[in-house]
Amino acid sequence: MPRWFFPLLIVSAIIFILEFYAFQAIKTITQNKVIKWMWMLVSIAIYLHFFYIIFTTPRTAGQTKEMQWAIGLMLTILIPKLFMMVVLFGEDAFRWIKKAISYFSEGETTSLAGRRKFISQIALGFAAIPFASFIYGIIKGRYNYKVLKYELSFADLPAAFDGFTITQISDIHSGSFRNKEKIQYGVDLINQQKPDLLLFTGDLVNNKATEMTSWIDIFGALKAPFGKYAILGNHDYGDYVKWNSDEEKKQNFRDVKNIHPKIGFDLLLNEHRYIEKDGQKIALVGVENWGKGFNQAGDLEKASAKIKKNDFKILMSHDPSHWEYKVKKDDFNYQLTLSGHTHGLQMGIEIPGFFRWSPSQYIYKQWAGLYQEFGRYINVNRGFGYHAFPGRVGIWPEITVITLIKK
Repeated sequence: MPRWFFPLLIVSAIIFILEFYAFQAIKTITQNKVIKWMWMLVSIAIYLHFFYIIFTTPRTAGQTKEMQWAIGLMLTILIPKLFMMVVLFGEDAFRWIKKAISYFSEGETTSLAGRRKFISQIALGFAAIPFASFIYGIIKGRYNYKVLKYELSFADLPAAFDGFTITQISDIHSGSFRNKEKIQYGVDLINQQKPDLLLFTGDLVNNKATEMTSWIDIFGALKAPFGKYAILGNHDYGDYVKWNSDEEKKQNFRDVKNIHPKIGFDLLLNEHRYIEKDGQKIALVGVENWGKGFNQAGDLEKASAKIKKNDFKILMSHDPSHWEYKVKKDDFNYQLTLSGHTHGLQMGIEIPGFFRWSPSQYIYKQWAGLYQEFGRYINVNRGFGYHAFPGRVGIWPEITVITLIKK
């Protein structure tokens, strides 16, 4: 039996349940056959398109733009139906409980047809919110760049770096891009921050070095007087695509690394650099990807081998799980860590100072934004690009600006 059989069976069962509840709501609201048939045909067409793309895309192609759009369309119709099911299932549970009470108390049951129609209308209205959000997220949200600014104070920051600005970007995922005008706007917005130092925390491509070919000139225009530095992310190793040979994969990895100098970035491969200003310096440490359940090529000891313990250190590490499991309690004291990777799962709700939620928080303890423990900070950038789902819903692409303050 093929290994994909049971996952396909589970996905099909979930789809069936969601479609069953959604169609019950449509039947309750209208008896118009055209509307009911259109509802079914559109859903079936999207499902057939999704499974066709999944099963006909060769593994050597990786996750293509066509696959991303197939996933996007699936989520756009499934998530709203999940909202509908929650409302309707809740009403069903209430009705079953009421029937049971009525049966044992020998009470009379009344017709619930009118209430069912009302609940179905509520469910449909409830589902319209995520549906509209997903449509917006695909059309506009993926380019809705936000500049988030933080001021971080450190007692051991060299005085020369008081007011020093760092702009962080992450997760470019150039293989997903389509619109050069929008990407140019994002790059211009980065330059408008006029950072002293520009740091990129990994995932330049989805899989293949060739994905970046059309974007070298645009990203090569990024500027920072104290330099531009980068690290690798898990997608830069080419682990998520089937290669014709080991040598082909190795060559792709070499090509990915060679792109960085073409766009003016110094790629740190378990290395460090000193940033000097007015005779004082801070250490910039860059490790290869280290992730819980992912590639763990990152070697913190090697990268920090010639750094002093009392140096002020900024660590670039793509996956925030590295900070959680290895870095935050390290006696060597990495004052500030910059990560990315999670994208905030590209969907969620963020109301600054009041409420934050994303499915990403069930996977990563540090999933988006700034965190502090043991007197040390980590910033998890939400990413510049997008991957898998071709949009962003509530979790917008991010440009982070951090100003260092001498306490």
